[in-house]
Amino acid sequence: MVTEQQVIDAQNEWGAGIVKISSLKDERKECEAFTSDFLDKLYAFEMGQVLFKPTKCKFEQFRPTKHEAISYFIAGEDRACNEDGGFAISGWTKVRFENTGFILEENRAIAMGNYYFTDADGNEAKVEYTFGYKISNGALKIDLHHSSFPYNP
Repeated sequence: MVTEQQVIDAQNEWGAGIVKISSLKDERKECEAFTSDFLDKLYAFEMGQVLFKPTKCKFEQFRPTKHEAISYFIAGEDRACNEDGGFAISGWTKVRFENTGFILEENRAIAMGNYYFTDADGNEAKVEYTFGYKISNGALKIDLHHSSFPYNP
């Protein structure tokens, strides 16, 4: 059975990875290598379909491939989507999760809530998220990633 602590540990690893990617923004080759490894370790692209709907996408809202996920996180000259500006290289210094709830099963888990991204000036950006995880070789990997800004009429 997947435990709540396993999900929290996976979230903490994800947040630390985003901060690390951000810290590498001026070292492009290292940033690309780390981001590729980050996606291999934390996302289930090698296991099949990954449903990825990132926060800041207007025209190409869904990113089902690793190449498109890399494009979203770090952009670059070979970006998959023209609108990508590199969400993860925005200078984030901290990521924290506030979970609303979990659905825990034998080989899968879903978590929903808000996560907050802190910039270099201490400002926080609040984002709503739902992550789905499945077990691969004893580790949780993301196969569902949906995030969006809170409703603002």
